[in-house]
Amino acid sequence: MRFPSARRLLRSARKPVFCFALGAGAALGVFTDDLSASELRRTAIVQAVEKARDAVVNIHGQKTITSGEDAAPRGDAPRRVNGMGTGVVVDERGYILTNHHVVEGVKKIEVTMADKTTHVARLISSDPVTDLAIIKLNLPDKLPVISIGSSADLMIGEPVIAMGNAFGYEHTVTRGIISALHRGVQVSDAQSYEDLIQTDASINPGNSGGPLMNIDGQMIGINVAVRAGAQGIGFAIPVDKAMAIAADLMSIQRLENRWHGLIAKPAESGGGLVVQTVEKESPAAKAGIEPGDVLQRVGGTDLVRALDLERALLGRKLNEDLALDVRRSDEPVQVNLQLAQRSRTVSPERTDPVWDTLGLKLAAIAPQKFKQYNSRYRGGLAVSSVRPDSAAAKQGIRRGDVLVGMHVWETISLENVDYILNRPDFTEIEPLKFYILRQSDTGGSEILWGHLPVSAQKR
Repeated sequence: MRFPSARRLLRSARKPVFCFALGAGAALGVFTDDLSASELRRTAIVQAVEKARDAVVNIHGQKTITSGEDAAPRGDAPRRVNGMGTGVVVDERGYILTNHHVVEGVKKIEVTMADKTTHVARLISSDPVTDLAIIKLNLPDKLPVISIGSSADLMIGEPVIAMGNAFGYEHTVTRGIISALHRGVQVSDAQSYEDLIQTDASINPGNSGGPLMNIDGQMIGINVAVRAGAQGIGFAIPVDKAMAIAADLMSIQRLENRWHGLIAKPAESGGGLVVQTVEKESPAAKAGIEPGDVLQRVGGTDLVRALDLERALLGRKLNEDLALDVRRSDEPVQVNLQLAQRSRTVSPERTDPVWDTLGLKLAAIAPQKFKQYNSRYRGGLAVSSVRPDSAAAKQGIRRGDVLVGMHVWETISLENVDYILNRPDFTEIEPLKFYILRQSDTGGSEILWGHLPVSAQKR
């Protein structure tokens, strides 16, 4: 069979026809405009961006930068600067996850949606230790929620996409790969991160708090930092860690002073949450929930991670019957859970659990006084006494230090410390990591940290 020359073929064709040599013996592939160009252009990256875009918001506001902070040379007078960052919607009622440093010190948090409308949000809770925060919009309509993936199975070299408010250019999209995993990064004297994802996707000022996504459009990290002076080196908090912290920031105990008494973690297979601990006399215990149970659904919400449980219980009435689908020994069980008000009473035999457990006497610090530390932390507790031979004394904590955080929680009030010490999973998070501020001889302050082996002291 004879083929006309390429010149004659192209000259005789009414429509462009493209021929590809496919190797010896392969059929000649001929493609015309029967295949829509728009279908070829809608790559996996385009579809991933389309999937996530409406759940990503841009954050603007003004804050006061004081001497000693990264953006102000030491000795300069306080000044107002424009701040910017990004956030992701994690609950349709307007709850948005972002970085603590994005909203820290911002009196009026302005949030711009993908449709260009701007609204004012309020800060719900934050934690400077992990640099995460929850803000909330009060809007009449439900908001689209970001699709959440997992950081447990990430692969070095895997393609990723970053989206955010880079240099104020809203909803900027960049792409790259995962360069490394489990990076530790010290960004300043007051802030360090552990176990970060490293990526070469361009992350710029303003990207903080935005999503790092996989090719399926699922968030697998929260963009948090960029290496100054370097090209193609950015970092993100793994999404599994970020969602665990978000569950605490949005917990019904923190936001509504209500109680369920459950500690659960995602099941390794089959979905749901595996119950690790049930507090004695808690609503969960009274409902008959047991360690090892798999929680699958509550109040119409499927449970995949601890955040789902807190979201499902937020706003529920006290003593309201909540149907909870449970699997126990592979058999379905249905229980009714009723939330209760959280009691803050201290048992008479433990009149000072902080002193007994940590060996510390702590006192609140007035916000105006705390500002002298020029710290990015929101507040802390002054160490007024340290018990000799206690865990705190052995770690070098001394009178005059300021306790600003333990594990992944901030310690602004004595109630924060009480919450940590009375968690049912307390023994699982020890040795308890702590963060303190200590004034230096030059008048500044430095952040110090260590670990407290406290299980032997906790009674």
